[in-house]
Amino acid sequence: MLERIHEITGATLSADDYLDDFWPNFRNIDDMLWTLERIQSFCEAGEPSWVAMMQGDWARSLRLIDDERGATRERRPENFARRRIRIVEQPVTPYVQWEMHVLAARTGTSEQVRVLDAQHVADLEIDRRLPELVVLGSTVMYEVTYDALGTHNGARRIDDPEVIAACRGDLDKLFTAGEDFRAYYEREIAPLPAPRATV
Repeated sequence: MLERIHEITGATLSADDYLDDFWPNFRNIDDMLWTLERIQSFCEAGEPSWVAMMQGDWARSLRLIDDERGATRERRPENFARRRIRIVEQPVTPYVQWEMHVLAARTGTSEQVRVLDAQHVADLEIDRRLPELVVLGSTVMYEVTYDALGTHNGARRIDDPEVIAACRGDLDKLFTAGEDFRAYYEREIAPLPAPRATV
């Protein structure tokens, strides 16, 4: 079902409308929050550590991520599980390298993360890349959209319970097939030199 999401009818939301719609549903999650990430480079202009990385100051970027780690530990625990599937192409992009450090700061506190090499989903991507998805329990799913520069520009909300159930099943299979984040991070990401990324 994941490879057919673009065919499913959904309500188109602007970036602001998506956030307005997302938070009330987030507060009422009845099960698990799923995230599927496929794009290899996003624009995170509101994240100081991403900005530092893009300015070529990798040491400052890592310090800011460590600061965020402390803030994450102080957050109140949630009453639902979070699972993220991160699909990665080789060689990793500067964004993915940065994001993996961010996820390393979160993993074990609020989110379970698995990593899949893009080759693992090649049979699902005959016509197009898999979507960026956020699934809030069993009732609401968003196909989150981005422009050519990787800037978030909205989403499509999908409410069909059969579609959501099928996608959750597919996500569970990908999650099971994925590699434990910590093992991947220590082997593939932690040894890398500073990324070459500039604005």
